[in-house]
Amino acid sequence: MCLWSGGGSALLTLPGFGVSLEDKQLINLQLLKSGAAITEINCVRKHLSAIKGGRLAEAAHGARIESLIISDVAGDDLAVIASGPTVGDPTSCTDALDILQHYDINVPSTLTDMLKSGVSETPWPDDPLFEQTRHHIIASGQQSLTAAMSLAESRGFRVISLGDQIEGDSREVALNHAAQFRQYIAGDPTLPLVMFSGGETTVTVRGQGRGGPNREFLLALALELDADPTIWALAGDTDGIDGSDDDAGAVISPDTLQRAALLGVDAADALETNDVGQFFSAIGDNLTTGPTRTNVNDFRVLLYQPDT
Repeated sequence: MCLWSGGGSALLTLPGFGVSLEDKQLINLQLLKSGAAITEINCVRKHLSAIKGGRLAEAAHGARIESLIISDVAGDDLAVIASGPTVGDPTSCTDALDILQHYDINVPSTLTDMLKSGVSETPWPDDPLFEQTRHHIIASGQQSLTAAMSLAESRGFRVISLGDQIEGDSREVALNHAAQFRQYIAGDPTLPLVMFSGGETTVTVRGQGRGGPNREFLLALALELDADPTIWALAGDTDGIDGSDDDAGAVISPDTLQRAALLGVDAADALETNDVGQFFSAIGDNLTTGPTRTNVNDFRVLLYQPDT
């Protein structure tokens, strides 16, 4: 019996094929700062590991394996959740090399040669070794969105969901959300509206600040909305930790930028230097939950309340 959840890729660490723990940590840190999607990061992780990418099932071949899974991956891709220790891997060493080259990741030549040789290829999804392996999703981002939508509908809101598979750069996702939300508002501006989305956005680190993708999303959204008096928003990571500190996310309101300006805090500069954590801390709008002991990915909600 196996229990998998978000964070499994980081916690279940067994470098293989001559890869040192230090090399794997260095590569992983670079990928996390590069803006690479989690599917890309986990592809690389699997081909540097002796346990990910179906290799745990390979080691237990002959035994029946039942996996209960809490999904923190957009679309609940079993091969990506915790890097799929008991799931066949559709990616290859060539894919891993392409990702490392695309994001200009500094990799020791010995590891480049190892990936080129194909010695660390993972077992494919149609490999017979997975015949006695079963997987069961017991919690997911879509379930959290559905619960939130039901609550909002019971409170009289018109409800829109963009689904649980939103990915991409946090700033670009914020601009897209703002545009879509305004379109939905225009459909009937007399009714209160909430729009939900899940998934996992990324940040390309350019500065030395602290924060995470949810607050990066929110600050970009606040700048795009430009103090719209009818819109509020919340975004956070359901595990209680957004990026590099102990806050889960933050909230924005129509006066977010005004309050920051009164304190001498430059919103555009905070976004440019990735110092979104300090920005929301300064205005008292970080969302701090503490560890939630679960992880079903990011949660975002925009709220529209008509002027009265």
